Amino acid sequence: MTQAQLQERANIPAHNDDPANRNWRVFFTFNTDHKVIGIQYIVTTFVFYCIGGVLADLVRTELKTPDLDFVSAEVYNSLFTLHATVMIFLWIVPAGAGFANYLIPLMIGARDMAFPKLNAVAFWMIPPAGLLLMASLAIGDAPDAGWTSYPPLSLVTGQVGEGIWIMSLLLLGTSSILGALNFLVTLLKMRTPGMGVFQMPLFCWAMFSTSALVLVSTPVLAGALILLAFDLLAGTMFFNPTGGGDPVVYQHMFWFYSHPAVYIMILPFFGVISEVIPVHARKPVFGYKAIAYSSLAISFLGLIVWAHHMFTSGIPGWLRMFFMITTMVIAVPTGIKVFSWLATLWGGKLRLNSALLFAMGFVGTFVVGGISGVMLASVPFDIHVHDTYFVVAHLHYVLFGGSVLGIFSGYYHWFPKVTGRMINEFWGKVHFALTIVGLNLAFLPMHKLGMMGMNRRIAMYDPKFETLNFICTMGAYLLAISTFPFIINAIWSWHYGPKAGDNPWEALTLEWMTTSPPAIENFDKLPVLATGPYDYGMNNKKAVDVPLADEREPVLAAGPTSVLRAEPDPSVAANPEDRK
Repeated sequence: MTQAQLQERANIPAHNDDPANRNWRVFFTFNTDHKVIGIQYIVTTFVFYCIGGVLADLVRTELKTPDLDFVSAEVYNSLFTLHATVMIFLWIVPAGAGFANYLIPLMIGARDMAFPKLNAVAFWMIPPAGLLLMASLAIGDAPDAGWTSYPPLSLVTGQVGEGIWIMSLLLLGTSSILGALNFLVTLLKMRTPGMGVFQMPLFCWAMFSTSALVLVSTPVLAGALILLAFDLLAGTMFFNPTGGGDPVVYQHMFWFYSHPAVYIMILPFFGVISEVIPVHARKPVFGYKAIAYSSLAISFLGLIVWAHHMFTSGIPGWLRMFFMITTMVIAVPTGIKVFSWLATLWGGKLRLNSALLFAMGFVGTFVVGGISGVMLASVPFDIHVHDTYFVVAHLHYVLFGGSVLGIFSGYYHWFPKVTGRMINEFWGKVHFALTIVGLNLAFLPMHKLGMMGMNRRIAMYDPKFETLNFICTMGAYLLAISTFPFIINAIWSWHYGPKAGDNPWEALTLEWMTTSPPAIENFDKLPVLATGPYDYGMNNKKAVDVPLADEREPVLAAGPTSVLRAEPDPSVAANPEDRK
């Protein structure tokens, strides 16, 4: 039954689904519209980003001086444990799912996700998991064994805090699995007629690769956590060495998920950058198929590199060599993406707005993290700097310099589509400047600290490290300050910014071919592709031959090149003269 028939039967106005008529309360309910769920994800995860940032600043405040003069050692352990857990599992991973929820159906011309109710269930697992984790800090029994929760340490610390940590991660992992299943089915089965896999936007390729990785690796982490919970609460000996258990097995199971988790966190934003750069450089993306296939290669290779986290765990030498080689090989598909982005930027008519600035900042800072990652892939070097601040620097250049800058680039790029209004570019550039300076001030000196031998996860350190730690702390404070212009700008622009129109960037992907914000079911007519998603400056409209129940003429969409063709609709007059 068509939308018009449903409206006629229900006797409701044709434009009752205008997003402008939505009440703000809809975002606090169990809603099955993928766009509402996407906004719920994005806003909720940003709140947890702010919480994780506060925890980080508390950690850096303690590290500003060599002495234990701000919090106790036990509280310090809980702070860095919660900071890492929140930033990984409650911010970056679900933020990628938020973008995917909002964009995938729009990008492929679908009405909604394949399983809308499952989609809503996946989101509503996240707030309870986050609140549960934060409650552990409020009751004074927060987890304090680090975000890896290695046994036997995790078995001799606070039982309540570790139990809460395990329960929270199991909820978040289940949410991630449900979301990945939904994304895969939607991408495989719900593309608009005429859209083959090589007509999909690159963000869809990135989410396909991410979802496959989630489905393979996350159940292994769930198994490790359940076994750890049995050791902790029931006295079993799976990982407890005092009873014959093997803690190294836990490390294998944990890292089988948690290194692919790095790619689960970065692959969606590889896709974001692949969308932002061609639009604002006004050039076709360089190497579409190379970028698409490199996402699949990263997804596969990400499953066979996990033990490079365990070079000091006593694994055999031949196994070290295998994982050293695979870790170095995975730099190849990543390098393909970087060089393709640079080639797309080269000679382009760059619009240096906030979205493109964050995308370019992503490329630069992520490359720094990638180079240090290749260094850590070398067994001798890794042994030398293992468990030092060099590893902390590498992690933050990949995840903050990579994922977080990618998130902000996506925020600025799709803000007009989500809200229907333009964001203030001056304050967006202020946000970018403060972020890029604070990022490098906070994390660049950590490379030197690691090379000098400062261990991570310690609250007291040798006074010779004080100057560099003071610089890192000032950078962390600057990152905190940088968040305020963004929050104020986003709220003000959402309410009072100039109207954006349907396609302010003159982009070619399908999400820009409907209204801003989109209607509840996205498209009034069935979208059919007329060009590729990145054919900027090219005059190669494709012949459209899609079997439909009637022979209506195609209707030009709001965008410059894509075509929308109507589904059969009995409310439209049959007389050709009337249709004209």
